[in-house]
Amino acid sequence: MMRPEFNICVFCGSKSGNNPIYQTIASNLVKQMAKRQIGLVYGGASIGLMGTIATECLEAGGYVVGVLPEILTPYEIAHSGLSLLLNTNSMHERKAMMYQLSNAFIALPGGVGTLDELFEIITWAHLDLHKKPVILMNIAGFFNHLLTYLDHTVKEGFVSNQARSLIKVYDDVELMLDHLQADFFTVDSTTLEISKKSTDEYSLLVEELKLKQDISVDT
Repeated sequence: MMRPEFNICVFCGSKSGNNPIYQTIASNLVKQMAKRQIGLVYGGASIGLMGTIATECLEAGGYVVGVLPEILTPYEIAHSGLSLLLNTNSMHERKAMMYQLSNAFIALPGGVGTLDELFEIITWAHLDLHKKPVILMNIAGFFNHLLTYLDHTVKEGFVSNQARSLIKVYDDVELMLDHLQADFFTVDSTTLEISKKSTDEYSLLVEELKLKQDISVDT
């Protein structure tokens, strides 16, 4: 099976959470992605919501790429049935690779690791390093307190309205995927290209990571 043209990176927990609806919606999301021939990029694990989205997507005929740092192998247990599993030397390399493989990003319920991935990709968008969509799937109001906090940072003058608007919030899987696909497949080709400034800044970021972590990332 060839890797799809459109690929979404999903950030989510290595635990399943206390509310069964988290797994239900996560499963529905990736089944819809597989049905629409949208590839899944995720953290490579076989446990928690991460395991759920990989297994359900594969069973629905989808294409799944996992990106797992060596340091997490004893804890997150690599999924054995993926279309492609990429191992990295560091957490920094993992996030850079997930970025490169994806056209959009969705955060499902998760813990501090999920928030780390989410806020780094938002920060890169804020710095104009990319223009890829960033989505919060607000399942059963899971992210309500986070959204309240973000609104508070705007009110207190630490985050601009423009930066706040980079995060799109949905609670309807099909509506969200409709919007993402419409944006991806109908946007003018000139807007799909990252600016020279953005490309240069991303290259510098990767070079900095190489120096600090001794990694190898294609730019």
